[in-house]
Amino acid sequence: MKITEYITYTINRLPKGYIFTYEDFIDEVNNKEAVIKALNRMAGGGKIEKLSKGRYYKPEQSAFGPLPPDPYQVVKDLLEENGKVTGYLTGISIFNQLNLTSQISSVIQIGKNEIRPAFKRGRFKISFIRQKNIITKDNIPLLQYLDCLRYIKKIPDASVKNSIRILSEKFKTLEPVKIETMVRLALKYPPSTQALLGAILEDLGESSSIKRLKSSLNPITSYSIPDAVIALATSQNWNIK
Repeated sequence: MKITEYITYTINRLPKGYIFTYEDFIDEVNNKEAVIKALNRMAGGGKIEKLSKGRYYKPEQSAFGPLPPDPYQVVKDLLEENGKVTGYLTGISIFNQLNLTSQISSVIQIGKNEIRPAFKRGRFKISFIRQKNIITKDNIPLLQYLDCLRYIKKIPDASVKNSIRILSEKFKTLEPVKIETMVRLALKYPPSTQALLGAILEDLGESSSIKRLKSSLNPITSYSIPDAVIALATSQNWNIK
């Protein structure tokens, strides 16, 4: 089978939106330059889309033209190293995924222990948020929840009141051990995040788990989240104004 035929055959079997590079073909075609030339020809002919240098995808078509790839696909190489999870999606892509906003952004944010300067990848800007907790596959959803609380006043086209309602509903479904883990992770977040989490959990009837949060906060410090006062009767117990 010729190089172009093999590449075409392989791409046809890939799901739409999947990001691939020449390295996905190098095991069968031991000629980097030939693979790159073939991929660039296919991109030039409209058979595939070029995301950025060396990165391509087979776009899903809509009535308005080709759809951009999923944020995870755009940055998946930045989320793992040697099979170990080192980062996770956060920011607007997660706000959207959790139905906190309908906005879609060309900025993709990643939570990592060690951050790097923001950079461009095609039409997307990739930026980083420092995560002080150890990142594991199991705790990523909890870290994403905590990030939502941390940036709750900055979620675009969303009221704090509605965001609290949505997150409260999601917290209701968490097992007690997950709640305990989220509380432990919250201790490395800003005090305002801890206070908001405590107010939500208390509103949901949690008692034992919130003691750890309460003891970590300065009793004379107050936190300005005005809409939280409307959404949560427990907010005053956490000095939320």
